[in-house]
Amino acid sequence: MIHYNKKYDLQIEITGYRNISFTKTEKFLKTDRRKKLHKTEIQFFDADLIATEKHLYYAVLNALHAFEAKSNISKSIAMEIILYVSAQHHIQRAIDQTGIKPETKNLAVVIVGKTFDETKAELQALTDFLGVAPDESVLELTDEKQANIQKSFEITDEEIETVIDRNSGKDISDLVIEHIALLATQL
Repeated sequence: MIHYNKKYDLQIEITGYRNISFTKTEKFLKTDRRKKLHKTEIQFFDADLIATEKHLYYAVLNALHAFEAKSNISKSIAMEIILYVSAQHHIQRAIDQTGIKPETKNLAVVIVGKTFDETKAELQALTDFLGVAPDESVLELTDEKQANIQKSFEITDEEIETVIDRNSGKDISDLVIEHIALLATQL
């Protein structure tokens, strides 16, 4: 789904793909054709460690804010996004935590573009290259994903018991977003 962010005047596409090939995703990122044709930033994540679309969206906003405030750690928006998605200060740790790996089967994707057309063109190029249609359901929480996310983000059972109230509509994505917010305050 494409979100327009008025503050930064940018289009933010957040989607996913199911049953992808790691080799194809790596090849897509390395193609010169992509770099020349599209003026967008793109980042891939292991969707099994993403706590909903909201998790990615807030990470993107924090990354954009870091660039605006000149407090960014990395040189590219795409790399800054992975830092915030993983709530890490170190690029390699961020990649190891939420980046794609050879065993990744479900892919989460963030595309940031200046215009709707550029952003949509990048999404279409990726879809054509992968040969599968986007499937945003890979971003939804499942019990298995929640357990993986809890472990990966080092969320304690106490945090879950304290913050997550089934009647309030809060879920583990709110705790992940809190971790992202804490990262922003530590820079």
